[in-house]
Amino acid sequence: MPTPQIPDFDALAVGDIVAEESFPLTRDSLVRYAGASGDFNPIHYRDDIAKAVGLPGVLAHGMLTMGFAVQPVVDWVGDPGRIRDYQTRFTRPVVVDPEVGAVVAVVAKVGRLDADVRTARIDLTVKVGEETVLGKAQVVVGLG
Repeated sequence: MPTPQIPDFDALAVGDIVAEESFPLTRDSLVRYAGASGDFNPIHYRDDIAKAVGLPGVLAHGMLTMGFAVQPVVDWVGDPGRIRDYQTRFTRPVVVDPEVGAVVAVVAKVGRLDADVRTARIDLTVKVGEETVLGKAQVVVGLG
């Protein structure tokens, strides 16, 4: 396998879009994630339970949504070890319809460059439809 090419820090500018990707979700996806993560909370696969606790329907796992959000940056930077920091706020739940599912769309844009330490802060816009589901989602990557 070839060595991944590290993005050129000097070629970046604030506002550059470095990655975009969409991730389709189905109820099957949620069950698989539950098995992998060990999070079998029934709000992630049973409508009756989700509605009984006041939710609009079955929700995607927050950590699954966070993982989708950062993946385009990991792919762009070529090495997950270059991720120096990742943080976000959950602003809206991702409701996964039993028939049509949901699509998590991610746009990754350069928000700040620090030439002293050669890092880039990548700001993530994470939406399902027209609604933002993660707020202040930011990834700092080392490019030096």
